[in-house]
Amino acid sequence: MSTKPQKVSLLVAEDEESLREALKLNLELEGYEVTTVDNGPAVIKMVKNEYFDLIVLDIMLPDMDGITVCETIRMQHNDVPILFLSARNSSADRVEGLKKGGDDYLTKPFNLEELLLRVEKLVTKNKKMKEPQTMGDIYEFDGCKIDFGAHECVDKNNVSQELSKKEAALLKLLIEHEGEVVSREQILQIVWGYNVYPTTRTIDNFILNFRKYFEPDSRKPKHFHSIRGIGYKFTK
Repeated sequence: MSTKPQKVSLLVAEDEESLREALKLNLELEGYEVTTVDNGPAVIKMVKNEYFDLIVLDIMLPDMDGITVCETIRMQHNDVPILFLSARNSSADRVEGLKKGGDDYLTKPFNLEELLLRVEKLVTKNKKMKEPQTMGDIYEFDGCKIDFGAHECVDKNNVSQELSKKEAALLKLLIEHEGEVVSREQILQIVWGYNVYPTTRTIDNFILNFRKYFEPDSRKPKHFHSIRGIGYKFTK
């Protein structure tokens, strides 16, 4: 299996064809993987089905404007960075865009180099924020022990259990983000490395296994929590 790093994946939403194609070409020349759409509802659909590191979002989109698209994405608890593009240059428009959940705002016509710099900055910042605290190979909690390097654990009954590579990776990800909700998208992207995801039932089955191993009462979990519609969380 290939171990080369995943390309940074961008979604560009722009209804003006010439600008859309120019953005795609120039961003691809910078090494990004670029998907393009030309209307608001298409953005919502894409974001539900794929993981993106950044969205470049025109405000004046047909069928659903960029501000509404951004609000809808944020209501789904998705914190993907959003860079607004707008022909409107007033500070009120800029404030509105940032208030509704945008991370940056660039007015048209813009300098291409500036756009590329802003994209790079947002992608880098997002990756840094998602970087977990580093931890060693052994982790202990509530009388249980996990050895990430050996892919095994000692469960609540002091019985040694083998872990699959993916189970160990998911455990590590959740524990590194202790107390935080890790979204299904993040899990599938980081643990499985997919851009288009398999069913989330796969993750649910792993979580059920973890409860079997580590929870005193698997029906009343205190360590491995499913947050409906959002993701999963580990608490010590």
